[in-house]
Amino acid sequence: MQIALGADIRYSSPTCKLSLMEAKWGLVPDMSASITLRELIPIDIAKELTITGRTFSGIEAKEMGLVTRVSDDPMTLALDTAKEIVERSPDSVMGCKRLFQECWTEGDEDVCLKKETDIQRELLGGYNMMIASGKNFGIDLVPYKKRKEFEFNGAEFYGKNNSH
Repeated sequence: MQIALGADIRYSSPTCKLSLMEAKWGLVPDMSASITLRELIPIDIAKELTITGRTFSGIEAKEMGLVTRVSDDPMTLALDTAKEIVERSPDSVMGCKRLFQECWTEGDEDVCLKKETDIQRELLGGYNMMIASGKNFGIDLVPYKKRKEFEFNGAEFYGKNNSH
């Protein structure tokens, strides 16, 4: 479950059986559950699920906010979504991920607005932005370049030698 919680988008079948079952083994959730759960669900639900280790369905997981969507064919849904994402600028995709990862739990609105501006400045007028704009007008002759390296406040996003 914790591996899935770390994903950007999670799909489930309605009848999927899910659990945070460490309590059944006398343990606490690990593998970053203390971080991912707080980003997805209220603390009382996190406590209930982790203290009891109870099993719940994909439908209930959606109602709680643990999965993004429920589908009878989650693999097809995931592949369709992946195809849609691949059609977008890799710089924009990474910029969106960066923006929300850094701002979602950030309380300071000024900090978040500055991050938006910084990321937007990195993207405006860039090669991949121009390709994305052309695609919106039916011009799809040139592929996107590999995503650019983002630098914010002197810190590199994922580093230059990382293949993420």
